Amino acid sequence: MLSCNGIVLNYAFVMYNKSISKIDIVQNIAKELPVPPVMSYFLCDCWYVSEKIINTFVQKGFHTIGALKTNRLLYPSGMKKKLSELAAERSTTHKGFDLVTVKKRNYYVYRYEGNLSGIENAVVLLSYPEKAFGNPKALRAFISTNVSLSTQEILSCYVCRWPIEIFFRQCKNHLALDTYQIRSSKGIQRYWLLMSLTHYICVTGTGGYRSFQDGYHRICSAVHQEKYQYLFLCAKASDDFEAFMKLAG
Repeated sequence: MLSCNGIVLNYAFVMYNKSISKIDIVQNIAKELPVPPVMSYFLCDCWYVSEKIINTFVQKGFHTIGALKTNRLLYPSGMKKKLSELAAERSTTHKGFDLVTVKKRNYYVYRYEGNLSGIENAVVLLSYPEKAFGNPKALRAFISTNVSLSTQEILSCYVCRWPIEIFFRQCKNHLALDTYQIRSSKGIQRYWLLMSLTHYICVTGTGGYRSFQDGYHRICSAVHQEKYQYLFLCAKASDDFEAFMKLAG
């Protein structure tokens, strides 16, 4: 998905091909993107934080902000160490952790800057919810290739990745993404195109950009109103039930 000035729209669906790795698929998408006129970011989950993808986006003018797996290797003071091990060591006390507020929630965050496997220099944030400090299960990690960003800016940017999850949930709940039954690749691609067009119309086609939910309900209301108006006109022009059924049919 692409986001600009608060407007978030679906950019593309790509059918998975087992002969091509997911990393190659994302690289191909990156190569097709236009060069951004301002500072822009590729936001991703931990599956797509790889040297190849990061470098491809750098060539197109994008920094990367993403989640990291807690078994990722870091090199504090030149020593190789798992991210989770570093977090466990640092969380014995609150020293080095800053309390940061994102979306009205507080987190203790430790900031590491240096190299990690395959990436020469980046910022890595080790984060615990305020009330779960030191809990290994609550540990979350994030990376930014733009080391000039503050901790607050990195986390605030990463939160902007969430609309893609909302998009899939909306498509499943309202546009049959998880119930359609098509087996041919051409049929699936046609469905994706219609689904994306419907989503686009909902957010942009009702007099201005708005949330999908709002646009969807507006369009549904308009369709129902037109249906009842048509039935009303059919009834008004009919003398009996059979005539009405002929007009309405």
